[in-house]
Amino acid sequence: MSRTSDPLLESVMTPELIADGLECDAYHLGLSAFLWGYPLVRMERVCREYTDVPEPLPASSYRAPLNRIGWATRLATPASRDMPTANYDTLYMSAVVDLDRPCVFTVPDVGDRYYVVNVFNMYQELQHYIGRRTTGTKPGRYVIVPPHWTGDVPSDAVRLDVTTGRVWLWGRFHVRDGEDLMLVHDLQKRFTLDAASTPETRLPALPDIEGDELGFFTHLGAAMRENPIYPADAALVAQYERIGLTTDGFQPDRLTDRQRHALVRALNDGPAAAQAGFASTAQNRNGWTWVPGMDAFGFDYPRRAVVAGPYLGGNGEREAVYPGGFTDDHGRPLTGEHAYRVRFAGSPPVDAFWSLTLYRAADKMLVENELDRYKIGSDTSGLVHGSDGTLDIVIQHARPAAGTANWLPAPAEPFYLILRLYQPTEAAFDGTWPLPSITRVGRPTP
Repeated sequence: MSRTSDPLLESVMTPELIADGLECDAYHLGLSAFLWGYPLVRMERVCREYTDVPEPLPASSYRAPLNRIGWATRLATPASRDMPTANYDTLYMSAVVDLDRPCVFTVPDVGDRYYVVNVFNMYQELQHYIGRRTTGTKPGRYVIVPPHWTGDVPSDAVRLDVTTGRVWLWGRFHVRDGEDLMLVHDLQKRFTLDAASTPETRLPALPDIEGDELGFFTHLGAAMRENPIYPADAALVAQYERIGLTTDGFQPDRLTDRQRHALVRALNDGPAAAQAGFASTAQNRNGWTWVPGMDAFGFDYPRRAVVAGPYLGGNGEREAVYPGGFTDDHGRPLTGEHAYRVRFAGSPPVDAFWSLTLYRAADKMLVENELDRYKIGSDTSGLVHGSDGTLDIVIQHARPAAGTANWLPAPAEPFYLILRLYQPTEAAFDGTWPLPSITRVGRPTP
């Protein structure tokens, strides 16, 4: 009878084998820790960045001191660097709140205007929606309650429990094309936040990791000290002790040189592993990348990591969907070396509004252009439709000879598109409405 080979049974515990194994184990655990812990590190850094208020404060910035609301008072521009893949549809709101006690968030009557305020915990998990789709547009009071708090909230308020002791309120307030922003600014001022009375306006600095090739783990260890480990993650996180990472912080002193090198390699490979994991959960629809579940990650740590990174603050699909156009209908990457046509068969199925926005691939930011046009959407004036109701959007670097009404300018280098559907209807999910094709039509000619 043949005997199946069993490498573990046949291995011999030698110093060389142990050294090899420790290196392999460090790489495996380092990669796992990166995918699991990146959102914690990202949120700790963002909370400090967004409460670091420059002087003067740019009009497109939403930064504010700790426990205060910050509003952008103009739409994002190519010079706005805080948020990757920023939309050009809404004024953003940000508030980083330390919950040493419950805080009360009050919203005004905004008519039928679209708005949403997301309540994120420190794992970048979207725990609550406040806004037009879920709570309506009438006045309201919402009490955000920290973990383990057992008191009562006022009878005229809605209780919102969260799982970490700090939260990030991230809001969007729709700006209609050409409207008087003074009216919008007046509404913004009516959003209020009654938070902690602490005099601090900023959070304590994270450890200095300048020049430290393992600095990510130092920041992750600091974040693990400040934020609860979920019971469902406890067994996974306990394994990180083998690389010196615990809820007491990161202690690399007992690592061998080979273990340290393995952790550096894990950090270098981590972004690719996250992106690949993210892509594996995505759907491809007519050439567009569609990722569901941005507010319900479960144990999908790569998806949570990528959303916390380049798609920080993203909504779940019932609030808004964000199909990404990275290639044309033949799978070729989009680049300003060519011209493209994006053809909509009919109006996108939304209960709010839609937009198509272009970003430079290298930095995920808006791109300067001669029209100062960064998106085309349902409120873009002067669009020319076909007699059959189709809408062709021209995307190229050079000004089109046929005119600029439907032109979305592109850079000369690679770029990508985000199609945003705010409050999409069922037709967006069941395939009744097809996503528009992205067709290469040749090199751009002036």
